[in-house]
Amino acid sequence: MSFNDGERPALVLPRLSRPVEKPRAAVLLLHGGREHGTDVPSPWNLPGVRLRLFEGAIRRSTSGGAVLMGRVRYRVRGWNGEREDPAHDARQALRELEQLTGDVPTVLVGHSMGARAALRAAGNPLVRGVVGLAPWCPAGEPVAHLRDRRVALLHGDQDRTTDPGSSLDFASRAGAAGAEAATVLLRGGDHAMLRRARAWHALTAGTVAGFLGLAELPAAIADQVHGRRDGERDGSSYDMP
Repeated sequence: MSFNDGERPALVLPRLSRPVEKPRAAVLLLHGGREHGTDVPSPWNLPGVRLRLFEGAIRRSTSGGAVLMGRVRYRVRGWNGEREDPAHDARQALRELEQLTGDVPTVLVGHSMGARAALRAAGNPLVRGVVGLAPWCPAGEPVAHLRDRRVALLHGDQDRTTDPGSSLDFASRAGAAGAEAATVLLRGGDHAMLRRARAWHALTAGTVAGFLGLAELPAAIADQVHGRRDGERDGSSYDMP
């Protein structure tokens, strides 16, 4: 894999992740950031550390398959309006992944701004599904490219940073556009995903494994995406007690 002078790869393969000699699938993590900001995030920035807490659960849930785990490295910290910097980084990471592994089914897991970037990049043919954690989904976000993708948005009902109602609206529009979309509201959950952390981790890990066909989907997700497939639901939500 070659890069232009001074260009850093956007795909990072953590040394602590399970080694996979010949991957048959992949999971890429995209951490949160800021609405604006052109400084370079450090390798151990807090949003990145927060999402790494999910890695162990995802590795365990996908242990039945040769799944490569990676992270998307951002050039800058912010979304930065029309620049959409993290979305470009996500697309670049997917191109690098394909150069490395070939055509492998991939699930993107993003938190907050990272979820927005993951949803924007999900039109790439490698992507089978997106798990958005407390996603930042402003009104009018595009959804047409999500047709035939699986989308699960998990949001705490006590989130004061991103709006749970926006997740419901996004999933509804994505479902109408042909995605198998689901939304789960976690009672008492917050934006940092520290409250009810076990529920966040278990639901995320189970959904990733289900999207890759390695396990049954969690009931909170399966009821919605199967209903969507049967034409009964349109990005509905599940209130998780």
